[in-house]
Amino acid sequence: MKLITRCMVGLVLLSLSGPALAYQEMTVSNGGTIKGTVKLDGLVPKPKGYNLTTLPDQLYCGRISDGQGWRILQPFQVGAAGEFREVVVYLEGVEKGKSFAEGGIPQIEAKDCLFLPFTTVVRDDQTVTVVNMDPVMHDIQAYETSHLGARVLFNVPLPMNPQHPRNFKDRSDAAMYHKHMAGAPTKQLVDLSKGRRIFVMQCGFHAYMESWGVAVTNPYFAKTDEQGRFTITDIPPGTYKLVVWHPYIRTVNEQVLTVNHNGTVKTTIVVQAPTGRLYANEVLAHDYVRYNVTEEAQKEIDPMLQKQSR
Repeated sequence: MKLITRCMVGLVLLSLSGPALAYQEMTVSNGGTIKGTVKLDGLVPKPKGYNLTTLPDQLYCGRISDGQGWRILQPFQVGAAGEFREVVVYLEGVEKGKSFAEGGIPQIEAKDCLFLPFTTVVRDDQTVTVVNMDPVMHDIQAYETSHLGARVLFNVPLPMNPQHPRNFKDRSDAAMYHKHMAGAPTKQLVDLSKGRRIFVMQCGFHAYMESWGVAVTNPYFAKTDEQGRFTITDIPPGTYKLVVWHPYIRTVNEQVLTVNHNGTVKTTIVVQAPTGRLYANEVLAHDYVRYNVTEEAQKEIDPMLQKQSR
């Protein structure tokens, strides 16, 4: 398989190539399958770091932290053998095929001060549902992104379930303290500008909460699992472009594959790990003095759910 890699300018922008043709849904008989694995080659980039004492809800959100008052966000989920997880893989060039309806409406949850999943696949002009499972308020801010700049898609509060406990210093009832209860779901339309297909959702209160999405033009997509594997089924016979997408990879990784009737194509895609500093709040080998967390604050912020490493 020929792997094509080309550099991109800016943060992330995958433009739709050529005039967009409306996708046609039809019954696919004797369709083919693509099975593959995505691996990251090179050093895994450093994570992001956030001082919890500078942000709201440090006690509850600090249940996941490094034990020194910092919350860590690692956008790159990579296994010991380079298995690249939470990566979106999709086909370009499919003009007609199986129905989109099989995927349903995407849902993103705010849970333990995380937006889950980290990557989401949507159609342009599709509604997404966001639900708050935490006992704290979140504020969702969504932007479409490109090298031309960001544009706001929506900015709304994400209410919590009023039955949640609010006394976070009282940790005697551990079961209640860690209980998740859904608040009223918020449904928002993802309406991207022409030629753009990437959006990011962040929390206006908790900067370490982010989730990325990519809009596709057909239902032939998948996300890699814990082993970096993916499967795309019921593909009409033909030659297509297979694209691998991750929000912090600045190269486009593509393969041109031919799918036959009832055939199975197996492939491995190796993505080169980005180098250099990827974000302003990258975890450093040493902390600036003004961002040090006091011993008293460290005792209050207890990583009882997960102790993170830098």
